[in-house]
Amino acid sequence: MFKGLIERFLSKQANGVARTKAGILAGRVGLISNFVLFGIKLLAGTISGSISIITDGMNNLGDSASSLLTLFGFRAASKPADKEHPYGHERSEYITGLLISVVIIYVGFQFFTSSIKQIMNPTPLNASPLVFILLVVSILVKIIQGNFYKTAAKAIHSNTLHSAAQDSMNDVFVTLIVLVSATVETVTGWQIDGYAGALLSVIIVYSGIQAINDSISDLLGTSPSKDEIQAMKTLLDEYDSIVGYHDLLVHNYGPNKTFATIHIEIDDSWDLTYSHQVIDQIEADFEAKLGVELVCHVDPIAIQNEERTAIYRQVKEILKSFQLDLKFHDFKVDSKNHRSHITFDVVIPDGVEETNEELFSMIQEKIHSYIGAYELVIEFDRLDLLKEV
Repeated sequence: MFKGLIERFLSKQANGVARTKAGILAGRVGLISNFVLFGIKLLAGTISGSISIITDGMNNLGDSASSLLTLFGFRAASKPADKEHPYGHERSEYITGLLISVVIIYVGFQFFTSSIKQIMNPTPLNASPLVFILLVVSILVKIIQGNFYKTAAKAIHSNTLHSAAQDSMNDVFVTLIVLVSATVETVTGWQIDGYAGALLSVIIVYSGIQAINDSISDLLGTSPSKDEIQAMKTLLDEYDSIVGYHDLLVHNYGPNKTFATIHIEIDDSWDLTYSHQVIDQIEADFEAKLGVELVCHVDPIAIQNEERTAIYRQVKEILKSFQLDLKFHDFKVDSKNHRSHITFDVVIPDGVEETNEELFSMIQEKIHSYIGAYELVIEFDRLDLLKEV
C-alpha cells in the first residue's frame, strides 16, 4: 500500500527535490503520529498510575523530537553546494542522526531513575479495559508507522529513515513489554511495573548508543558495501576496449553523494582523442547508472609490443604460481642507464602472511630464473575494503 503511494508522490516531484520532499513527508508523518502516541500513553499511564507506560509515552515524545530533527536534517541536506561546502550539505543528515541519538539516551536515563524510584516505592496499578485498548492501538499505530518508514527508506535510499523504521519496530517490542507487565500485575497483583520501566529504559539507552555509533561511523566515512563495489566492477567489465582497471577508491559526502576514482588501463597506441572519448563514456555511465561521480586516471599499456606482452604474461604466471591470489597492475618494461627494468604494483589480499620483503625476494628469484636479469621496481598494496582491483 505505502509503496504505491510513495512512488506516486515521488513521480510528481522534480528529480532534484524528490528525495527532500519524501524525507520531509516522512518527518511530518513521524512527528504527528509520535505525538499522538505520546498523548495516548500519557493518558493510559495517568489512568493506571504505571511508570512503565509513562516511560514508553516519553519515548514516543523523544521520537517526536527525532522526527522534528529529521525534518530539519532533510532541509539542510537539500541545500546546494556553495563556496564553503563544494560537495554539498548531505552529511547534515548524519549530524541529525547524532542529535537524535543524544535525545534518545537522555530520555532513557531520565526514566531509568523514575523506574528505580517505582521499584523502591511501588504503587498499585489501576489498569482499566481502556488502558489495554489504548496500548493495543498504540502497537498497531507503531507497526503502520514502521512499515511507512521502511518503504520510504527503500524508495529514497535513506539510512536515517531506515533507522527510524527499525526504531519503530523496537517500540512495538517495548510496548508489548508494557502490555504484558500491566496484564501480569492486574491478574497476579505482582508489582513489577517499576522493573518493566527499568528494562525499557535500558533498551532505550542501548538503542541510542547504537544509533550514535552508526552516526559517527557515517560522519567519519564508512567503507562501501560489497554490493556497491560489485556493481561498479560489473559495469567496468562491460568495456571490452579497455585493458583493465585497478585502484578503485570510493568515498561519499552523504547518502546520495558518492564519488570514486579509478585507474583505467588502455592500449598505448590509442590517440588522445579516442582515449578521451572512452573515459568520458565510462564516467557518464557511472553517473547515469550508479549515481557515482567517477574520475578516471589513464594508464597506457604497451599491449602491441610483443616482447613486453610476453614478459607481462610470464610475470602473471609467476605470481599465479605462488597461489596467494596476487594481482598486479601498472606494468612497465623500460631501459634506464643501460639497464632493463620491470616495474609493477602488486595487490596483496587479506590473509597473506608473507612480508613485502619476503614477497619481493620470491618474485625476484623467479623472474631472474625464468625471464632474465631485470632490475625490479615493485610497489606492494595491502588490499582493504576501500581499494579493489
